[in-house]
Amino acid sequence: MRPVFLIVMGLALLLVAWRLTRHATGWPARVLMSGALLLALGYSVILPLYYAGVLVPLEHLVLHPHAAVDTMLAWHVVKLLAMNGGWLLFGLGLALQVGLFPSLASRLERKEAPALSGAAHREAPAPHGV
Repeated sequence: MRPVFLIVMGLALLLVAWRLTRHATGWPARVLMSGALLLALGYSVILPLYYAGVLVPLEHLVLHPHAAVDTMLAWHVVKLLAMNGGWLLFGLGLALQVGLFPSLASRLERKEAPALSGAAHREAPAPHGV
């Protein structure tokens, strides 16, 4: 992959998340945008630095014996947190934004709605046996 593609992809993810949450309020929009910001940092800054050779991956420790191992490990942890945490928050925020996880209040409202309308609502008895 070319670093320019990574930069464009990070900014495109940020733009899509911003467009989705532009008029939204609350935690779903915040979680989605925080995931998009982490992904934009990972794709637009950290990964291009690896491809440019500024940051040395842990796999190339043998090729660069004089490199500082603690710095390499720290940047590797930053990359892992930015990319994995970004996708986790982005996916969770997207699921919350579309209502994949309904809240307890909305579930209670749906259960009480037929009783409040005055309609006779009887539940079938539970089957016995198996």
